[in-house]
Amino acid sequence: MTEHLTWYAILVFAVAAERAAELLVALRNARWSLARGGVESGGGHYPAMVALHTGLLAGCLFEAALGERPFIPALGWPMLGALLGAQALRWWCVRALGRQWNTRVIVVPGLPLATGGPYGWIRHPNYVAVVAEGIALPLVHTAWVTALVFTVLNALLLSVRIRCEEAALSAGAPTGGGRAPADVRP
Repeated sequence: MTEHLTWYAILVFAVAAERAAELLVALRNARWSLARGGVESGGGHYPAMVALHTGLLAGCLFEAALGERPFIPALGWPMLGALLGAQALRWWCVRALGRQWNTRVIVVPGLPLATGGPYGWIRHPNYVAVVAEGIALPLVHTAWVTALVFTVLNALLLSVRIRCEEAALSAGAPTGGGRAPADVRP
């Protein structure tokens, strides 16, 4: 179990590094959006998002180690595949939104609603990636309590986030929305 736990810790740290890369992209894009008259909405729930997503990473490590959770190949390998799929979907979203992608809800007035990439199929595809990641990452190493707690808290947070984002989008563009917010997680 120790060898599997070491590999799992490396995986969790890799996800943390990916998130750091996201934050760098988001910071650059926030500056771009604000320089073009972008307006931020929903800043009040952003610290809760940061705390929840940081808690997911910590919870994965602590539950797997302290709870002596086993690596079960029949569960772990499919969850790793789902995690990788979620990462691919997230970066597809980042690419589709380009400079408008952000971890905050920032709308640049007048920009059209994104309809390319995954946004041509679903309204909030990055949230699909967030939900999948929040289930898959913990379950790679059977951290089911972390998966359950994150999923419930994330559902509550996303209900606030999506309402905030939809209101900002509908107020931000003359044609009913410009997709500047990222459908994101920090």
